[in-house]
Amino acid sequence: MRKELKERILSIEPVREVPVDIAQLVTVPEGAPRLFEETFPHVEVPRFVFSGTATEIIDGKPVTFDFAERAKAPLAITDTTFRDGQQARPPYTRKQIVDLYRLLGRLSGPNRVIAATEFFVYSDSDIAALEACLDEYRANLTYPEPTCWIRGLTDDALFLKLMQHLGVRETGILTSCSDYHVFLKLRKNWKSAATEFLTMAKQAAERDIRVRFHLEDVTRANMDEFVYPFLEMIARFSDCVPEELRPKVRLCDTMGFGLPYMGIELPRSVPKLVYKVQQAGIPSHRIEWHGHNDFHLVIANAVAAWLFGCDVLNATMLGFGERTGNPPIEAAVIMYQAIKGSNGTDSRVITEIADYFREMGVIVPPNYPLVGDDSNRTRAGIHGGGLALDERIYQIFDTSKILGRPPSITVTDKSGLEGIAYWVQCYLAQDVAERTEIAVKKTRLVEVAKWVDYQYDELERTTSISDDELVQQILLHMPEAAVPACINKRYGLHGEAVASADDCAPIIAWIKDEKKRRVQQARAEGRGDVPLDGISMETLDNLVRQYVPHLRH
Repeated sequence: MRKELKERILSIEPVREVPVDIAQLVTVPEGAPRLFEETFPHVEVPRFVFSGTATEIIDGKPVTFDFAERAKAPLAITDTTFRDGQQARPPYTRKQIVDLYRLLGRLSGPNRVIAATEFFVYSDSDIAALEACLDEYRANLTYPEPTCWIRGLTDDALFLKLMQHLGVRETGILTSCSDYHVFLKLRKNWKSAATEFLTMAKQAAERDIRVRFHLEDVTRANMDEFVYPFLEMIARFSDCVPEELRPKVRLCDTMGFGLPYMGIELPRSVPKLVYKVQQAGIPSHRIEWHGHNDFHLVIANAVAAWLFGCDVLNATMLGFGERTGNPPIEAAVIMYQAIKGSNGTDSRVITEIADYFREMGVIVPPNYPLVGDDSNRTRAGIHGGGLALDERIYQIFDTSKILGRPPSITVTDKSGLEGIAYWVQCYLAQDVAERTEIAVKKTRLVEVAKWVDYQYDELERTTSISDDELVQQILLHMPEAAVPACINKRYGLHGEAVASADDCAPIIAWIKDEKKRRVQQARAEGRGDVPLDGISMETLDNLVRQYVPHLRH
């Protein structure tokens, strides 16, 4: 705040007196902290803690759902990065697909929480990528099983022969089920559509290939006249084949119309839809949910499907999918951990996946949850101050442990002294665990804060302060701590090779003298109120060469 404005407002008097005795108004005791660590363990993802059952009226009758029991079910995830995800971006190379498939396997862990992934088979490049991932899978059976996707039309029957040749054991078949798709897209009717879909399933089973019926646009479908009768046909077909060939049903919320709330009418109700599929004779372990994010409900709907009786959630890396995308697989894994625990999943791989996409040229939005550059970064001083005291205050969980990404701060005009102090803590710490152990005297940072304010208030800056600029400032104003820390980071010094303040004493003394010289010169030139620029990296390198050249080796 400018001095003249501060002086002006200090004389402003209140306009009224509020007749409240605050001491009498406050009725709570001093108390002791309750951190709800059973729900928010910090070193794990926050847990779903269920407090009872829920009742929904379906077909005029109350149906009770026990979410705690659902949490014990064999919930799983499947992936569609190489199928629906391919429809949302330029094609991957075969190497990229294999690399991503390996990352998927590591994310899934030894218990195959991510049970399967799926591939197109329409082009030579599709087939080559599928073959490469089948080789990876056969070498590591804990990886997601490669499956395929084709249209549910007899024109695609040739591809069943290809799958048989390659040893693929499962394929999805596109089973358009809304009247929009049956009548307007396929130019068929209910009978002819059902006949062709089931014919494809029969031909697949005869080749020892299990089908997944992808009920496209099911949240806009004619449930009573087509979908339920067709589900009952699938159930009867299931009785004619061995268990390992009994079809699965994927509920495709193609336009994102699904709603996760109770009290919603079909076909948009996720709870009712999953329940009715079960009632038609399809058990939970053969039901999948595949959503789209047109109304920002993609994860809410997916988790609702899990909780209301669907065992399998279909997702894709970074949510890439047709139009607005599918459930992000990173969110699916985090939600799985919230309900079931980690069960061997390695959520640190989520960060590796995002980094790999960045290497491919994909721009990950900064505010994208879990992996965006700003997802665990603060700019607010009050948040920085809280993080400096205890990272639990402004962290959703231990991002260092769970994602391999420590919290960070970017300094702007909103950061203040608290935010700058936390940035210094992060910079001086040798590792994340040491951050909160470092005490930073804020009085040493007042000049840094003035320099930051000057950038915005006087120079009208509109960009964040870079880490390099802040390093230069703390080198000038707190060289005892900053010089050895900067030298160690800049020259990669570790263990016994690290530089101490004693090692850097000549450089520290030079910087102190340089600061005095600059202050005197600024005053002599009438610029005493202009904050000083910091010590440049070029200057530091020259000082190292002059005074402590052995530290460069």
